[in-house]
Amino acid sequence: MLHQLLRLPPRRPPTTPHLLIFTLDRQRFALRLDTVQRVVRAAAITPLPEAPAIVLGILDLQGQVIPVINMRKRFRLPERGVSCDDQFVVARSGTRTLALLVDSAESVMEQGDLAVLAPDDILTGMAFLEGVTQTDQGLLLIHDLETLLFAAEEELLAQALEQVQ
Repeated sequence: MLHQLLRLPPRRPPTTPHLLIFTLDRQRFALRLDTVQRVVRAAAITPLPEAPAIVLGILDLQGQVIPVINMRKRFRLPERGVSCDDQFVVARSGTRTLALLVDSAESVMEQGDLAVLAPDDILTGMAFLEGVTQTDQGLLLIHDLETLLFAAEEELLAQALEQVQ
């Protein structure tokens, strides 16, 4: 397993009691609510030269420059242009705030009694997941923002952001 190869501790399911549910291409995903700062309507994105391919550009949100992440590209879903109906989930990933482009932020769900499985219990190579749970609407993949960007992408993004700040 990836964690064993990298000598990382085994991944544990999230322990936060609330999840933000969002959709991409009619599929449901989740983030721990404690990582989310806000959800805003999609707005104009300024291109960011030399940024990694997963970065659509930057957003000026109340004077803060925030990289916008193409979640469709990360999850290998069909790509499409940004729509005025889309939303940005502004969330904290380690030391960086990111705007995640999603089709919609659907709801906040209490984790409650849901059984959340560690991703490695289901399928190996799911390093970007914190856990998986079953809801009435089907499987819900809970994403780990700490692993959303690969190390090389993080480095390229930092270099690109230095050019604009």
